[in-house]
Amino acid sequence: MFIDSHTHLYLEQFSSDRDEVVQRAIGVEVSKMFLPNIDVRTIVPMLELVDRFPENCFPMMGLHPTSVKEDYRDVLEEIKSHLDKRKFIAIGEIGIDLYWDKTFINQQKEAFSMQIEWAKKLQLPIVIHARDSFNEIFEVLDNIWEEGLTGVFHSFSGDLQQAEKALSYQFYLGINGIVTFKNSALADIVAKVPVERILLETDAPFLSPAPLRGKRNESCNILHIAKKISEIYNLSLSQLAEITSKNALNLFKPD
Repeated sequence: MFIDSHTHLYLEQFSSDRDEVVQRAIGVEVSKMFLPNIDVRTIVPMLELVDRFPENCFPMMGLHPTSVKEDYRDVLEEIKSHLDKRKFIAIGEIGIDLYWDKTFINQQKEAFSMQIEWAKKLQLPIVIHARDSFNEIFEVLDNIWEEGLTGVFHSFSGDLQQAEKALSYQFYLGINGIVTFKNSALADIVAKVPVERILLETDAPFLSPAPLRGKRNESCNILHIAKKISEIYNLSLSQLAEITSKNALNLFKPD
């Protein structure tokens, strides 16, 4: 059994064949798919997908950093209201993204901090989006991290020092198709991380692994990522599936 710990199958890129995409994943033993929210507009389609596949799709709730604007406090109130209505497996995806725009850096930091406090209160893990922002992410975590706060650095693409810092919070690293890219040094870093701290993810529909780069990504493609990581650790695919699925279940507790 494989678990795709981070996939956006509710997005419009799957509007024409969403159910088939889920069934395709299930058909190759990707039995659970964890869905991070993005913003207010994605809540309904995400939950509709969860309701169609309640044994396979599990929702998170949070505000993506690139969706943080001037009205972030009002948006966070609306997002927070959903946490009382049903079970969510995590607060995510949240964090800081300075790749596209630094205009709202202070608002992003505040939104990140506020959502971490939700997670602490609800005893839920956090799913961190960190793009060009590891120093800022670590600054926030150093201020408010406390024992019991768990989570994952989604789509980890930092260096070894940043990996070690992330692990020091007792967090996991989410590894996706980037590890298969020829120009990526991620495989060398993964080799130095205990496999017990690794989660598999696709980030579908984004970041398709080699040899599918440039095409729409989907959860069944986790097998390409798993094959590369199993080679890094010199494990069989079944061994890697068992370890990484156990990691994901320990963190998110979907059932």
